[in-house]
Amino acid sequence: MTVTAQPGAPLRRRLLAAVAIAAVVTTVLAVSMTARAAVPPTPPGWSLVWSDDFTGAANTLPSSGNWIIDTGTSYPGGPANWGTGEIQTYTNSTSNVSHDGGGNLRITPIRTASGQWTSARIETVRTNFKPPAGGVLAIEGRIQMPNVTGAEAAGYWPAFWALGSPYRGNYQNWPGIGEFDVMENVNGINSVWGVLHCGVAPGGPCNEFNGIGASRACPGASCQSAFHTYRFEWDTAANPDQLRWYVDGQQFHTVTEAQVGQPHWNNMTSHAGYFLLLNVAMGGAFPNGVAGGATPTGSTVSGRPMLVDYVAVWSRGGGSTTPPTTPPTTPPPGGGVSAYSTIQAEAFQAQNGVAVEACSEGGQNIAALRNGDWARFDNVDFGSTSPRDLLARVASGAAGGVSGLVEVRLGSPTSAPIGSFAIANTGGWQSWRSVPANVSAVTGRQTVYLTFTSGQPNDFVNVNWFTFRR
Repeated sequence: MTVTAQPGAPLRRRLLAAVAIAAVVTTVLAVSMTARAAVPPTPPGWSLVWSDDFTGAANTLPSSGNWIIDTGTSYPGGPANWGTGEIQTYTNSTSNVSHDGGGNLRITPIRTASGQWTSARIETVRTNFKPPAGGVLAIEGRIQMPNVTGAEAAGYWPAFWALGSPYRGNYQNWPGIGEFDVMENVNGINSVWGVLHCGVAPGGPCNEFNGIGASRACPGASCQSAFHTYRFEWDTAANPDQLRWYVDGQQFHTVTEAQVGQPHWNNMTSHAGYFLLLNVAMGGAFPNGVAGGATPTGSTVSGRPMLVDYVAVWSRGGGSTTPPTTPPTTPPPGGGVSAYSTIQAEAFQAQNGVAVEACSEGGQNIAALRNGDWARFDNVDFGSTSPRDLLARVASGAAGGVSGLVEVRLGSPTSAPIGSFAIANTGGWQSWRSVPANVSAVTGRQTVYLTFTSGQPNDFVNVNWFTFRR
């Protein structure tokens, strides 16, 4: 079939036959098959880098500190239909993505009364998951695929995967930046696929658009009827470096540096790291190819969720691991506020043109922000180490063609920005999104200004909170 090169979605455009692979048992975390389990204890020799066990109240969204909820049918400026031909629209509705109140996250595809499909896709705020030099990184999720099989499952495409950080904001550099598909499945088949995407497309060392992949049936109970643990390891202690895929502790796929070769291996491993994604797509090249025709069909049922018990990242060996990005909550000595705490936007000391309103995520946000407006935050303590970026929680209901910059300045609202990001309509004035921006070096105590710049006179953004990250 003819397809276009497209980054940003898992296991692209390939028709892999399910293969029976002799299982190799690895020393990984033992997980019971109960309906709910916390993140497993960290075993000796490993360090927990990051995790989310989805223990929120029923019908609440996942943590905005951990996850960005993608919406629509593409990234801004990215390929249509996420580049895979999937036909659903992603939303931030709790009908499509929410905690179930029992320790799981639900991602639920829904067919509307008009026959359109909606679903959800989330990605970690953090983008720097990689192993310490000479060490190992493990990415793991305990997941039950949508419990649907046969004709009713046509088009279902659940996935747990990772993308190289340079993809965020570019959307044209796939597959060179790398993609690790930890788990994906189509059409309710009792099989897990694990795939590496890399190099160039078409062709290249990873045989794009197929990738280097393998699959196997889930051990014991089917992938759809029970929770299973899906794990990916990136091992820089091996010689040559290895990538390994597991289901319930049984290894079923390996790719080595020697298979990929240079410069492609370095291109996907030498950048800042990876961010993680969870989604359930409907239709597209992979399920269509396996089904031998367009999916979903009239027989496809609506409303079967993927359940995610936890997602966790561990590291082992090597040098020091990348520190967690959770900011401290204690104030710095001498008063003021830590730059690495969550700074509520409405807690400004002075402002120009800024309104304050009730926020759908709780508390208040600043609103009606347009060109020339600013908010001032005094005595912000950056300490002796510069931040690597800014993360801001923003929303926009701006009309089409209206956009602007959220900027960070020090000392004056007219000084040169040390960092900025562009924002346009996010789906509404209370449709929140966490957006990162690189910042220049800054240390010590500073007066921080958020300034708002646009070529149009219209309001273009609301801000709930912001923080700096090391």
